[in-house]
Amino acid sequence: MSECYQDKGHCGPDNSPEAMCIHTRKITDSCKDKDCIEDLRVYLTTCSQNVLDTAAGARVRCADLLYAYIDVEPVAFDRNHYCIDVTFYYRILADAIVDGSRPAPLNGLAIFSKRAVLCGEDSRSQIYTSDTHLCGPDGPTVFSTNRPTAVVEVLDPMVLASKVKEVCDCSCHEPTSVQIPTFIRNMFDEELVLSGDRRRLFVTLGQFSILRLERDAQLVVPVLDQCIPSRECCDAPGCTEDPCEMFSRIPFPMQQFAPTGCSDQGCRPEGPCYKTTAD
Repeated sequence: MSECYQDKGHCGPDNSPEAMCIHTRKITDSCKDKDCIEDLRVYLTTCSQNVLDTAAGARVRCADLLYAYIDVEPVAFDRNHYCIDVTFYYRILADAIVDGSRPAPLNGLAIFSKRAVLCGEDSRSQIYTSDTHLCGPDGPTVFSTNRPTAVVEVLDPMVLASKVKEVCDCSCHEPTSVQIPTFIRNMFDEELVLSGDRRRLFVTLGQFSILRLERDAQLVVPVLDQCIPSRECCDAPGCTEDPCEMFSRIPFPMQQFAPTGCSDQGCRPEGPCYKTTAD
């Protein structure tokens, strides 16, 4: 392929496709994980903590992933490998049972950290980029290290179980201080209770994730055709396509016209929240 590129992009007299040099990210290493996170503490908001302290029990409804912080550091004894530390922040929604009345909603934060070691390959080059500013001088070149880029793909976790414990019954191996970024705290309407609580909510989560390391690379690829948009620009919403033409391509929903049996009513999915078991 390199010879094809050097010969003006033609592989021979038969007009073979040209070749083009592109800049992209090469995946140097990757892994997938299936984490079962047991007894993860939930840091409730002030009102939610007051409700839990007097509640008979609680059940977690669902967990939403708010943010994932990624840190990449080289391994000291092997410069080809890098240590990836990922911290996940979850919003936990639960219901508290108070005096047999209607469940009271609970809102809180759970934090989970994990580590993986992947091969990032070795590169001694230093990367510089330039920034262009309109109506002003160009910005200075920006220095970028040759450290690879870590990417984490993760799904919202599944809630597997939940439990409420008295503070005296909780494990003593928990960290004494919890570092929560300010922007994570601002995602909640109230302050999070980190200490001084009487009862604590714990949740067990199941999470699927993919971690990978990427590094900038220059590759030679065959060019089949130029990438030219087929749709014309339009400044009015809905003018790009005739609505009847779009409707004609929708298949007829025959299955929705067919009657369903009584036994099928219990098989409908419950949405993003999952039922849990509570102690």
